[in-house]
Amino acid sequence: MRIDLHVHSSASDGTDAPAEVMRRAAAAGLDVVALTDHDTRAGVDEARAALPAGLTLVPGMELSCDLDGRSVHLLAYLFDPADPDLAAEAGLVRDDRVNRAKGMVARLAELGAGVTWEQVAAIAGDAVVGRPHIARALVASGAVASTQDAFTGDWIGDGGRAFVGRYAPGLVRAVGLVRAAGGVPVLAHPRSPGYEIPDEVIEELAGAGLGGIEVFHFDHDAAQRKRLAGLAASLRLIATGGSDDHGAYAPSGALAGAGPGLGGETTPPREYERLLSIATGSGQ
Repeated sequence: MRIDLHVHSSASDGTDAPAEVMRRAAAAGLDVVALTDHDTRAGVDEARAALPAGLTLVPGMELSCDLDGRSVHLLAYLFDPADPDLAAEAGLVRDDRVNRAKGMVARLAELGAGVTWEQVAAIAGDAVVGRPHIARALVASGAVASTQDAFTGDWIGDGGRAFVGRYAPGLVRAVGLVRAAGGVPVLAHPRSPGYEIPDEVIEELAGAGLGGIEVFHFDHDAAQRKRLAGLAASLRLIATGGSDDHGAYAPSGALAGAGPGLGGETTPPREYERLLSIATGSGQ
């Protein structure tokens, strides 16, 4: 089985509609794909309706979290979408994404970048707005040559001239919310530059209900994968993997580079089975 548990669509900052993501997943030879858009599950119904024969969809979300004032990400799988506490928290994060984006656009205007909120909103459409949409507007305005150039100190990179922070739940609290909603929380790319999560924090999270660690990610080199896999084994956590695919968009900042494409990083089948057992209550 080929299993990709980290994929984005146009419901957040991917370029392809959820239905097209499912088509591409099947074309890439995947057996299982998880749709994990940022802070939303909005694309899941469309993806499920368009699911090709032989492809299994795992509903998920990549929840924005806070760790000592830094942004980190938590993958949440197979949670109850009707859970009021998790739904409310994700709603707060999405709402503040809009406030943050408007704040960044205002700062860009002061810097003479020629970007307006109307442009950013048009690029985002119905998706959860994020910095990648602002980056595309900066490219369209001619202020930068590429989206990667937008994620610098001159523009909207962390701590940059137009950077604005936003609300996100603490990582321990987020793990608890996903668990309480019946889901499986997994740390996303915990060795990506800027998103690093120390071993001692992972150990604390394991005691708070963390289900797994994303070990197989294109930002992780062989040494990091070996260390993370060992840590996961010692803490009895799942070791997952995923392409972090965004379609035609090449993620910037901490996720610099085009990535491996759908199915370029995968989850071992035995680890996927463990994830399913936790979600159904028969696992750890």
